[in-house]
Amino acid sequence: MTSLLELDGIAKRFGPVRALENVAFNLRAGEIHALAGENGAGKSTTMKIVDGILQPDAGEIRIDGEPRRIRSPLEAQALGIGFVHQEIALCPDVSVAENIFMAATAASRSPLMNYAALERKAQVVLAQLGNIDPRAKVGSLSISTQQLVEIAKALTLDARILILDEPTSALTEAETEKLFSIVHRLKARGLGIIHISHRMAEIFDHCDRVTVFRDGNFVDCLEVAKTSPQEVVNRMVGRDIAQLYPPKLDSAPGRPLLQVEGLSDEPLLRDISFELRAGEILGIGGLIGAGRSELSRAVCGLRPRKSGRIVLDGAPVSIRNFREALDAGLVYVSEDRKSEGLFLDLPISANISALRPAQVTNRLGLIDSAAEMAQAQEYTSRLRLRAGSLSDPPSTLSGGNQQKIALARMLSVAPRVVFLDEPTRGVDVGAKVEIHAILRELASTGIGVVVISSELPELIGLSDRVIVLHEGRLTGELSAAELSEEAIIALASGLEAQSTRATQTEGAL
Repeated sequence: MTSLLELDGIAKRFGPVRALENVAFNLRAGEIHALAGENGAGKSTTMKIVDGILQPDAGEIRIDGEPRRIRSPLEAQALGIGFVHQEIALCPDVSVAENIFMAATAASRSPLMNYAALERKAQVVLAQLGNIDPRAKVGSLSISTQQLVEIAKALTLDARILILDEPTSALTEAETEKLFSIVHRLKARGLGIIHISHRMAEIFDHCDRVTVFRDGNFVDCLEVAKTSPQEVVNRMVGRDIAQLYPPKLDSAPGRPLLQVEGLSDEPLLRDISFELRAGEILGIGGLIGAGRSELSRAVCGLRPRKSGRIVLDGAPVSIRNFREALDAGLVYVSEDRKSEGLFLDLPISANISALRPAQVTNRLGLIDSAAEMAQAQEYTSRLRLRAGSLSDPPSTLSGGNQQKIALARMLSVAPRVVFLDEPTRGVDVGAKVEIHAILRELASTGIGVVVISSELPELIGLSDRVIVLHEGRLTGELSAAELSEEAIIALASGLEAQSTRATQTEGAL
């Protein structure tokens, strides 16, 4: 096959930090080439060099065999390079159509914008991805829909090389299937697609080759058909990870710690009741939009509920807001750590003290820097945080270490029950293993742990028990022995619950 893109000896430093060293990569026409590695391995930095966002300190980029210097993203687009970034970069206050064609509109000399024509053109592209209104303001859309708009922007470019940086991290299973059907059509047209992903299932279901980076270095390029997920993971982390999930409970869980009875906020939540026992990890499964996050937020006082009773350690509690939830010992960690979970530009120490700053204030009501730093040191040591200094902002760290900061802040208030929404989203395999172990350690101390995850292997591998929601209703509960992808999907899609109701109706007749 023809090589569309070749990288040879690429190096990049940021001050004293070596980000890339002697990186090699090549992309053929008509292939989907995965780029794998832990966070901080150099994947995104390399692709930013290809897209002209960064300039290499050494090495050569060749397109169609010709050496090229790519000085800006505009030059990259002119060379046929399209880049869908993991971080969504859309204007929230304008329409979907305006976002998709923003570059073309800016380049136009017309004094007036033809909104109707713009919306018709956008609808043609959007029809490939789902039912998205081109007139809707981007700020009103869910994160997953905004990700699809980012992908639609890339599809409007006359690209020959398409870079997808974790494009499915916020997509539902159905949206992911649609995306890959489009990617395979682009492949058949001769495009070269670079797919940056932590998800082994995606790599092995859709990619032709996989290149592995580790610590800013090229490690290996493998034919997907001739390797295995375990071999790829071992090359990513430089060691054998035989156990992705810690052992589950080997005895009965403890006392009922949290009981939720008849919680409703129709139409989003409908008469949901469940129990969490001390020492167990309870998973919440369901499709996006089923009410998983809404349920957790309602229990933790982050959204209103119309009815329902919450019992903690046998005593009813009144929770009307998150402050009352914290006082009762309930903590929620958001799936969107960048917007809701962390203050990215404040020091790590300030992030950890933020939930209850009174713990580190002096008699004058001012923050005691030494006490704040000592608190941060205690919890980050427990979670094995890798950071240069606790005075550094989280924005300088990998996704896995950012998530550890969110967990450290959660622990700083001595919680009794923790709700974690997508705790390993955008986190590499090695960090996932560490976070899974941390959650099991927390459960072993008697803390009740509730995990929402869209990754079925994670839900099955980590949870002692799983409850499943469908359209705001609890459709079933699965013990560890009953857990399987088929069982969860049947309940999440409503099929199992419908089947049960139909059987009950027939019996009544």
